[in-house]
Amino acid sequence: MSNSECKKEYLRRIHKVQDYIEEHIGKFLTVEELSDVAGFSKYHFSRIFQGILQETLAHYVNRIRMERALFLLAHRADKNMTDIAYELGFTDSAVFSRSFKNYHGVSPKEYRQEYSKNCKETFLLSEYNKDTAKKEWEGNPFPVKGEITIEHLEEKQMVYVRHTGTYETLAKEYAGFIENLFVHAQSQQLLDGENWILAIYHDNPEFGEETQFRTSLCLTVPDGIPVLEDGVLGKMKLEGGLYAVGHFQIRPEQYGDAWNYMYKEWLTHSGYVPKNSYPFEVYRNNPQEDEHHVNIVDIYVPIEPIL
Repeated sequence: MSNSECKKEYLRRIHKVQDYIEEHIGKFLTVEELSDVAGFSKYHFSRIFQGILQETLAHYVNRIRMERALFLLAHRADKNMTDIAYELGFTDSAVFSRSFKNYHGVSPKEYRQEYSKNCKETFLLSEYNKDTAKKEWEGNPFPVKGEITIEHLEEKQMVYVRHTGTYETLAKEYAGFIENLFVHAQSQQLLDGENWILAIYHDNPEFGEETQFRTSLCLTVPDGIPVLEDGVLGKMKLEGGLYAVGHFQIRPEQYGDAWNYMYKEWLTHSGYVPKNSYPFEVYRNNPQEDEHHVNIVDIYVPIEPIL
Protein backbone atom coordinates (compact mmCIF):
# COMPACT_ATOMS: atom_id res chain seq x y z
CA MET A 1 0.00 0.00 0.00
CA SER A 2 1.42 3.39 -1.01
CA ASN A 3 1.80 6.27 1.46
CA SER A 4 -1.16 8.04 -0.19
CA GLU A 5 -3.37 4.94 0.02
CA CYS A 6 -2.37 4.38 3.64
CA LYS A 7 -3.30 7.95 4.58
CA LYS A 8 -6.70 7.58 2.88
CA GLU A 9 -7.34 4.35 4.76
CA TYR A 10 -6.54 5.99 8.09
CA LEU A 11 -8.91 8.87 7.26
CA ARG A 12 -11.67 6.44 6.29
CA ARG A 13 -11.38 4.68 9.63
CA ILE A 14 -11.44 7.95 11.59
CA HIS A 15 -14.52 9.04 9.60
CA LYS A 16 -16.23 5.80 10.69
CA VAL A 17 -15.47 6.69 14.30
CA GLN A 18 -16.90 10.21 13.80
CA ASP A 19 -20.09 8.70 12.40
CA TYR A 20 -20.34 6.25 15.30
CA ILE A 21 -19.87 9.00 17.89
CA GLU A 22 -22.58 11.08 16.23
CA GLU A 23 -25.01 8.15 16.20
CA HIS A 24 -24.30 7.19 19.84
CA ILE A 25 -23.72 10.58 21.46
CA GLY A 26 -26.12 9.67 24.27
CA LYS A 27 -24.02 6.68 25.34
CA PHE A 28 -20.94 6.40 27.50
CA LEU A 29 -18.30 5.79 24.84
CA THR A 30 -15.14 3.91 25.78
CA VAL A 31 -11.78 3.90 24.03
CA GLU A 32 -12.15 0.14 23.58
CA GLU A 33 -15.50 0.53 21.83
CA LEU A 34 -14.30 3.29 19.50
CA SER A 35 -11.01 1.57 18.71
CA ASP A 36 -13.00 -1.51 17.66
CA VAL A 37 -15.04 0.66 15.29
CA ALA A 38 -11.82 2.00 13.78
CA GLY A 39 -10.11 -1.36 13.64
CA PHE A 40 -7.08 -0.06 15.57
CA SER A 41 -5.49 -1.37 18.74
CA LYS A 42 -6.89 0.35 21.82
CA TYR A 43 -3.31 1.01 22.92
CA HIS A 44 -2.63 3.22 19.89
CA PHE A 45 -6.05 4.50 18.87
CA SER A 46 -6.13 7.71 20.94
CA ARG A 47 -2.77 8.84 19.56
CA ILE A 48 -3.84 8.04 16.00
CA PHE A 49 -7.10 9.95 16.46
CA GLN A 50 -5.32 13.01 17.84
CA GLY A 51 -2.64 12.85 15.19
CA ILE A 52 -5.16 12.91 12.35
CA LEU A 53 -7.74 15.37 13.75
CA GLN A 54 -5.35 17.49 15.85
CA GLU A 55 -7.80 17.08 18.74
CA THR A 56 -7.84 14.58 21.58
CA LEU A 57 -10.57 11.95 21.56
CA ALA A 58 -12.01 13.16 24.88
CA HIS A 59 -12.08 16.79 23.70
CA TYR A 60 -13.71 15.80 20.40
CA VAL A 61 -16.53 13.84 22.07
CA ASN A 62 -17.10 16.60 24.60
CA ARG A 63 -17.11 19.28 21.88
CA ILE A 64 -19.72 17.42 19.85
CA ARG A 65 -21.88 17.04 22.98
CA MET A 66 -21.49 20.70 23.93
CA GLU A 67 -22.37 21.91 20.41
CA ARG A 68 -25.40 19.60 20.42
CA ALA A 69 -26.35 21.03 23.82
CA LEU A 70 -26.38 24.57 22.39
CA PHE A 71 -28.79 23.45 19.69
CA LEU A 72 -31.12 21.70 22.13
CA LEU A 73 -31.15 24.62 24.56
CA ALA A 74 -31.83 27.12 21.79
CA HIS A 75 -34.36 25.24 19.68
CA ARG A 76 -36.00 22.64 21.92
CA ALA A 77 -37.83 24.60 24.58
CA ASP A 78 -39.96 21.49 25.16
CA LYS A 79 -36.94 19.73 26.70
CA ASN A 80 -35.88 20.56 30.26
CA MET A 81 -32.32 20.29 31.60
CA THR A 82 -32.79 16.70 32.71
CA ASP A 83 -34.12 15.67 29.30
CA ILE A 84 -31.13 17.26 27.57
CA ALA A 85 -28.67 15.77 30.06
CA TYR A 86 -29.94 12.23 29.47
CA GLU A 87 -30.11 12.73 25.70
CA LEU A 88 -26.44 13.70 25.65
CA GLY A 89 -25.29 10.86 27.87
CA PHE A 90 -24.87 12.67 31.21
CA THR A 91 -25.92 10.94 34.42
CA ASP A 92 -28.00 13.88 35.62
CA SER A 93 -28.69 17.57 35.05
CA ALA A 94 -26.15 18.72 37.65
CA VAL A 95 -23.27 16.96 35.88
CA PHE A 96 -24.48 18.34 32.56
CA SER A 97 -24.70 21.89 33.96
CA ARG A 98 -21.16 21.75 35.35
CA SER A 99 -19.77 20.40 32.09
CA PHE A 100 -21.64 23.01 30.06
CA LYS A 101 -20.44 25.90 32.23
CA ASN A 102 -16.86 24.64 32.21
CA TYR A 103 -16.94 24.53 28.41
CA HIS A 104 -18.99 27.62 27.51
CA GLY A 105 -18.52 29.84 30.57
CA VAL A 106 -22.24 30.21 31.30
CA SER A 107 -24.82 27.87 32.77
CA PRO A 108 -27.32 26.11 30.46
CA LYS A 109 -30.16 28.08 32.04
CA GLU A 110 -28.40 31.41 31.46
CA TYR A 111 -27.62 30.48 27.87
CA ARG A 112 -31.23 29.47 27.14
CA GLN A 113 -32.56 32.71 28.62
CA GLU A 114 -30.06 34.85 26.73
CA TYR A 115 -30.67 33.06 23.44
CA SER A 116 -34.43 33.37 23.80
CA LYS A 117 -34.09 37.09 24.47
CA ASN A 118 -31.67 37.90 21.66
CA CYS A 119 -32.12 35.37 18.86
CA LYS A 120 -34.77 37.33 16.94
CA GLU A 121 -32.40 40.28 16.59
CA THR A 122 -29.14 38.51 15.87
CA PHE A 123 -29.74 35.04 14.50
CA LEU A 124 -28.97 34.13 10.91
CA LEU A 125 -28.80 30.39 10.44
CA SER A 126 -26.53 30.75 7.43
CA GLU A 127 -23.01 32.12 7.62
CA TYR A 128 -22.59 32.41 3.85
CA ASN A 129 -21.63 35.91 2.61
CA LYS A 130 -21.96 37.37 6.12
CA ASP A 131 -21.79 41.09 5.31
CA THR A 132 -24.08 40.89 2.29
CA ALA A 133 -26.52 38.62 4.08
CA LYS A 134 -26.89 40.97 7.04
CA LYS A 135 -27.58 43.97 4.78
CA GLU A 136 -30.19 42.06 2.76
CA TRP A 137 -31.76 40.69 5.96
CA GLU A 138 -32.54 44.17 7.24
CA GLY A 139 -34.63 45.14 4.21
CA ASN A 140 -35.89 41.77 3.01
CA PRO A 141 -35.64 39.00 5.60
CA PHE A 142 -36.76 36.22 3.25
CA PRO A 143 -35.60 37.04 -0.30
CA VAL A 144 -35.95 33.35 -1.23
CA LYS A 145 -39.09 31.30 -0.61
CA GLY A 146 -39.76 27.69 -1.48
CA GLU A 147 -42.56 25.17 -1.42
CA ILE A 148 -42.42 23.07 1.77
CA THR A 149 -43.76 19.53 1.95
CA ILE A 150 -43.79 17.01 4.80
CA GLU A 151 -42.41 13.66 3.73
CA HIS A 152 -41.56 10.34 5.34
CA LEU A 153 -38.20 9.10 4.09
CA GLU A 154 -37.15 5.48 4.11
CA GLU A 155 -33.63 4.68 5.30
CA LYS A 156 -31.15 4.67 2.42
CA GLN A 157 -27.67 3.24 1.93
CA MET A 158 -25.04 5.77 0.86
CA VAL A 159 -21.40 6.10 -0.05
CA TYR A 160 -19.59 9.32 0.78
CA VAL A 161 -16.43 11.36 0.77
CA ARG A 162 -15.94 13.82 3.61
CA HIS A 163 -14.65 17.36 3.84
CA THR A 164 -13.58 18.92 7.14
CA GLY A 165 -13.18 22.69 7.26
CA THR A 166 -14.99 25.92 6.50
CA TYR A 167 -17.77 26.17 3.93
CA GLU A 168 -15.58 28.59 1.98
CA THR A 169 -12.93 25.89 1.66
CA LEU A 170 -15.60 23.35 0.74
CA ALA A 171 -16.82 25.55 -2.11
CA LYS A 172 -13.31 25.74 -3.54
CA GLU A 173 -12.71 22.00 -3.26
CA TYR A 174 -16.24 20.83 -4.07
CA ALA A 175 -15.61 19.85 -7.72
CA GLY A 176 -12.65 17.66 -6.79
CA PHE A 177 -14.58 15.89 -4.03
CA ILE A 178 -17.54 15.22 -6.33
CA GLU A 179 -15.26 13.89 -9.06
CA ASN A 180 -13.61 11.54 -6.56
CA LEU A 181 -17.03 10.39 -5.36
CA PHE A 182 -18.26 9.55 -8.86
CA VAL A 183 -15.04 7.97 -10.10
CA HIS A 184 -14.87 5.56 -7.18
CA ALA A 185 -18.60 4.83 -7.24
CA GLN A 186 -18.38 4.07 -10.97
CA SER A 187 -15.42 1.75 -10.42
CA GLN A 188 -17.67 -0.34 -8.15
CA GLN A 189 -20.65 -0.09 -10.54
CA LEU A 190 -22.75 1.75 -7.95
CA LEU A 191 -24.30 4.23 -10.39
CA ASP A 192 -27.74 3.24 -11.67
CA GLY A 193 -29.26 6.53 -12.87
CA GLU A 194 -31.45 6.78 -9.75
CA ASN A 195 -28.75 7.88 -7.32
CA TRP A 196 -29.42 10.94 -5.18
CA ILE A 197 -26.53 13.38 -4.94
CA LEU A 198 -26.56 15.06 -1.55
CA ALA A 199 -24.56 16.96 1.02
CA ILE A 200 -24.98 16.18 4.71
CA TYR A 201 -24.04 18.88 7.21
CA HIS A 202 -23.01 17.20 10.45
CA ASP A 203 -22.39 20.42 12.40
CA ASN A 204 -24.75 23.32 13.00
CA PRO A 205 -23.08 26.53 11.69
CA GLU A 206 -24.76 28.54 14.40
CA PHE A 207 -22.92 26.73 17.18
CA GLY A 208 -19.92 24.84 15.77
CA GLU A 209 -16.31 25.80 15.17
CA GLU A 210 -16.18 26.58 11.45
CA THR A 211 -12.74 25.07 10.86
CA GLN A 212 -14.13 21.75 12.19
CA PHE A 213 -17.34 21.64 10.10
CA ARG A 214 -17.86 18.15 8.67
CA THR A 215 -19.65 17.82 5.32
CA SER A 216 -20.31 14.46 3.67
CA LEU A 217 -20.84 14.51 -0.10
CA CYS A 218 -22.90 11.42 -0.82
CA LEU A 219 -24.50 9.17 -3.39
CA THR A 220 -27.39 6.90 -2.49
CA VAL A 221 -26.94 3.32 -3.69
CA PRO A 222 -29.49 0.51 -3.86
CA ASP A 223 -29.83 -1.69 -0.78
CA GLY A 224 -28.23 -5.08 -1.13
CA ILE A 225 -25.40 -3.92 -3.40
CA PRO A 226 -22.06 -4.63 -1.72
CA VAL A 227 -19.91 -1.55 -1.16
CA LEU A 228 -16.16 -1.68 -0.72
CA GLU A 229 -14.84 1.04 1.57
CA ASP A 230 -11.74 1.57 -0.54
CA GLY A 231 -9.88 4.29 1.32
CA VAL A 232 -11.78 7.05 -0.50
CA LEU A 233 -15.41 5.96 -0.23
CA GLY A 234 -17.03 5.52 3.16
CA LYS A 235 -20.39 3.86 3.75
CA MET A 236 -23.21 5.14 5.92
CA LYS A 237 -26.99 5.12 6.29
CA LEU A 238 -29.27 8.05 5.56
CA GLU A 239 -31.65 8.14 8.52
CA GLY A 240 -35.28 7.52 7.72
CA GLY A 241 -38.18 9.34 9.30
CA LEU A 242 -40.18 12.54 9.03
CA TYR A 243 -38.69 15.50 7.16
CA ALA A 244 -39.70 18.98 6.13
CA VAL A 245 -38.57 19.28 2.53
CA GLY A 246 -38.01 22.70 1.01
CA HIS A 247 -38.09 22.74 -2.78
CA PHE A 248 -36.03 25.62 -4.18
CA GLN A 249 -34.80 27.01 -7.49
CA ILE A 250 -32.00 29.37 -6.58
CA ARG A 251 -28.74 30.96 -7.66
CA PRO A 252 -25.52 29.68 -6.05
CA GLU A 253 -25.29 32.66 -3.69
CA GLN A 254 -28.84 32.08 -2.40
CA TYR A 255 -28.32 28.80 -0.52
CA GLY A 256 -28.06 30.66 2.78
CA ASP A 257 -31.33 32.49 2.09
CA ALA A 258 -33.06 29.17 1.43
CA TRP A 259 -31.86 27.70 4.72
CA ASN A 260 -32.89 30.83 6.60
CA TYR A 261 -36.36 30.69 5.08
CA MET A 262 -36.85 27.10 6.27
CA TYR A 263 -35.62 27.65 9.82
CA LYS A 264 -36.67 31.22 10.55
CA GLU A 265 -39.90 31.55 8.60
CA TRP A 266 -41.43 28.15 7.94
CA LEU A 267 -40.30 26.08 10.94
CA THR A 268 -41.31 28.60 13.60
CA HIS A 269 -44.91 28.56 12.32
CA SER A 270 -45.14 24.89 11.37
CA GLY A 271 -46.16 23.02 14.51
CA TYR A 272 -42.93 21.01 14.29
CA VAL A 273 -39.55 21.16 15.98
CA PRO A 274 -36.22 20.03 14.51
CA LYS A 275 -35.31 16.47 15.39
CA ASN A 276 -31.87 15.75 16.82
CA SER A 277 -30.38 14.60 13.52
CA TYR A 278 -28.56 16.17 10.59
CA PRO A 279 -30.16 18.11 7.72
CA PHE A 280 -29.02 17.74 4.13
CA GLU A 281 -29.36 19.05 0.58
CA VAL A 282 -30.34 16.92 -2.43
CA TYR A 283 -29.22 18.29 -5.80
CA ARG A 284 -31.78 17.75 -8.56
CA ASN A 285 -29.95 19.19 -11.57
CA ASN A 286 -26.56 20.17 -12.93
CA PRO A 287 -26.62 23.99 -12.81
CA GLN A 288 -23.80 24.13 -15.37
CA GLU A 289 -26.25 22.78 -17.92
CA ASP A 290 -28.75 25.58 -17.22
CA GLU A 291 -28.16 28.83 -19.13
CA HIS A 292 -29.04 30.85 -16.00
CA HIS A 293 -27.08 28.50 -13.66
CA VAL A 294 -30.22 27.84 -11.61
CA ASN A 295 -29.76 25.29 -8.84
CA ILE A 296 -32.73 22.99 -8.25
CA VAL A 297 -32.26 21.74 -4.71
CA ASP A 298 -34.34 20.10 -1.99
CA ILE A 299 -33.40 20.89 1.62
CA TYR A 300 -34.36 18.16 4.10
CA VAL A 301 -34.77 19.08 7.78
CA PRO A 302 -35.58 16.21 10.20
CA ILE A 303 -38.62 17.13 12.30
CA GLU A 304 -41.07 15.86 14.89
CA PRO A 305 -44.39 17.32 16.07
CA ILE A 306 -44.44 19.73 19.00
CA LEU A 307 -45.87 17.77 21.90
